[in-house]
Amino acid sequence: MGYKLAWQRAGQGAIATTEAEARELLTFVAESVTEAKTGLLFLDVSSEVLSVKLLQAMSQQAQVLIFQREDLLGAGAASLAASLREQGFGLALRNVDLAFLQTHDPLLQHLTHAVVGHDHPELAEISEKMPSSLCLVLDDIPDWKKFDDCAALGACGFFENLCLAPRESNAPTLLGPQAMQILQLMQMVQGNADMRHLEKVLKSDDNLSYKLLSYINSAGFGLKVEIDSPRHAVAMLGYAPLFRWLLLLLARTNTARFSPALMQAAMVRGRFAELLGHGVLSKREAENLFVVGMFSFLDRMLGIPIKEVLGLLALPEAVAQALILHEGVYGSVLELAEACEREAGGAVGLAEALSMTPAQVNQAHVSALAWVQAIKV
Repeated sequence: MGYKLAWQRAGQGAIATTEAEARELLTFVAESVTEAKTGLLFLDVSSEVLSVKLLQAMSQQAQVLIFQREDLLGAGAASLAASLREQGFGLALRNVDLAFLQTHDPLLQHLTHAVVGHDHPELAEISEKMPSSLCLVLDDIPDWKKFDDCAALGACGFFENLCLAPRESNAPTLLGPQAMQILQLMQMVQGNADMRHLEKVLKSDDNLSYKLLSYINSAGFGLKVEIDSPRHAVAMLGYAPLFRWLLLLLARTNTARFSPALMQAAMVRGRFAELLGHGVLSKREAENLFVVGMFSFLDRMLGIPIKEVLGLLALPEAVAQALILHEGVYGSVLELAEACEREAGGAVGLAEALSMTPAQVNQAHVSALAWVQAIKV
């Protein structure tokens, strides 16, 4: 659905706790997120950091402003909430409980999201009594079991390292026929196979051909003409982008383990790593960073060890070393991308080691979020 943004400081956590930091974060979002479709962006705020000028500069339809409960209980709070909703902002309130739901109906009418701790003792009752106009959001989802419980309630949830946690599955871990066909195509692409041979394999599977055309005609490519045949698509993509598309398809082949949240996180990391490489590495090396970012999730999505996946493809040695040992420049960029996904990830020092400024890293991250929303796989 979206992303919660916060600052990282050197040597400590990322949540913006001062007014200056919160205002700076809102300013960054106003300048960086204009027409880009990033999904919803959730931002912790207080009434003190908001200004008319700042709010006017923001893309209201994409922002959800998260208030502490006490911030919307004082004099004038209801009118502030009404004004923000009229401007198009989403409004979220933290620490909502059963008593609050029963006694603050006028304020609830202006809210779009209610944020509740995932272990709240009244969670079931809150979910049952929640107005249909409000989206229940559970905070700090710790594991996949709680994630599934959250989904069963019809709720959403904030999660940080969930995508790194193991997910139990009774499904077999052998790669299926579709995965093997995709791996065959990936090997052909790596070997610079003739375009006609690639087209022949693609045409043998109507589902693959359809997905390829949907992918290349999606908004993320920005093409001015519609691509209507696999041959045209292969010719337009070229080998490296075609390999990328096949990698995205490969990640979806284990339906028993597939999670849209996991897939989206992998795509963001891949694109983010690639954008970090722009201007620092060659075009081909930056494209390899997308592969590194995506492959770093592949073992969890396919259910087999990453070394086994790598054994099926002759990837460049630098890519394999980055994935297994986090070594080399690819490994350093992967570490930075991973660090930016966590509130206390140590991204500041990793960026400095790569001679990257905070502005470069932040803009690349936001651009990656927007790219993923525009791509159809």
